[in-house]
Amino acid sequence: MKLMWVKADFLHPPDRGGQIRTLEMLKRMHVRHEIHYVALNRGDVSRSAEYCTRAYPIEHRVPEKNTAAFAGQLLKGLVSPLPVAVSRYCSDAMKKEIETLSRDEKFDAIVCDFLFPAANLPDPGSCVLFQHNVEAVIWRRHVENAATPAHRWYFQLQAQRMAAFESDVCKRVKNVVAVSELDAELMRKQYQPRRVDAVATGVDVDYFTAAAPVARTADLVFVGSMDWMPNIDGAEWFVREILPIIRKKKPDCSVVFAGRKPPAALLAMAERDARIHVTGTVPDIRPYFWGSALSIVPLRIGGGTRLKIFESMAAGIPVVSTSVGAEGLPVEPGTHILIADDPGAFAEACLKVLSDPAAAAKMAQQARDLVAAQFSWEAVSLQFERLLVA
Repeated sequence: MKLMWVKADFLHPPDRGGQIRTLEMLKRMHVRHEIHYVALNRGDVSRSAEYCTRAYPIEHRVPEKNTAAFAGQLLKGLVSPLPVAVSRYCSDAMKKEIETLSRDEKFDAIVCDFLFPAANLPDPGSCVLFQHNVEAVIWRRHVENAATPAHRWYFQLQAQRMAAFESDVCKRVKNVVAVSELDAELMRKQYQPRRVDAVATGVDVDYFTAAAPVARTADLVFVGSMDWMPNIDGAEWFVREILPIIRKKKPDCSVVFAGRKPPAALLAMAERDARIHVTGTVPDIRPYFWGSALSIVPLRIGGGTRLKIFESMAAGIPVVSTSVGAEGLPVEPGTHILIADDPGAFAEACLKVLSDPAAAAKMAQQARDLVAAQFSWEAVSLQFERLLVA
């Protein structure tokens, strides 16, 4: 096939779940297909040959969070009909490039990867939308967990605009591909798209398998991009409300937060507590899995499926997650993972794993067997390809 792939960024460094999912799929699809990759010039373009035949970087500035320019975008978001999370990526140049390529090249399929660049599609009806999340769900959860009435009001405004935009795009595109059947069913009910299918999340089990035993460096590990609001909320909630309960029974419990761009509040927590370690960007996430007894996913906000859970399972360490954190993943609580949603229950689940290494090892092995047997990236990419031509 000859494909046009449209995204808001390039795929290196792959330090976010959506980037990893796309990169791993495209690396395998690129072996079999001609892929033309159109994206805003965010990320390392020089490595794009790893996953596409030809790259088209579009000059576009997206202000970093916590800057004056970003504050200006938030203010504009009070009056713009588009949600801020979408308007940040609006680009006339990208729209023109897509128009030109569509006219000059004969593509078998056009994929819009994530909802955010969809505002730049000149003809959504000819495109497949690859939805890693139901974006409106994330914003509604921001409303539910807002810190102040002002935050709640702004999040509600953005949630309404995101739901309207997401609904419109899902109705107009040729097909929607979700990352779980749960998300697919939610979009069927809320947006009534022409068609929606689901592809599973994958993992490279061999890559995450340790060649030899690794010395323990922490009891708990939280992995994720620390500039994503759901991860920030989950990490700070864990430190404030869950870790103190764990420490009542295990005073020496240590936790590492591994991921790019940690916020100032989390760094301050680490400065006050020697057993909290915040890494920032790391060259390789695997040693942090291998060196920990337990992977925690204390998310209260989010959507889609969490790659960090499958990566933890492939790395051979047990997982404790909230229901939101494990949402959409075909895992069985008690067999492959422990699920807990309030601080006390989450703390008890962590203590259960830490105090019973044999039971923890059994659960970790069952989880690893599951992802090894059913969720390779090769199988996922082939499933996605079939949907493009169906």
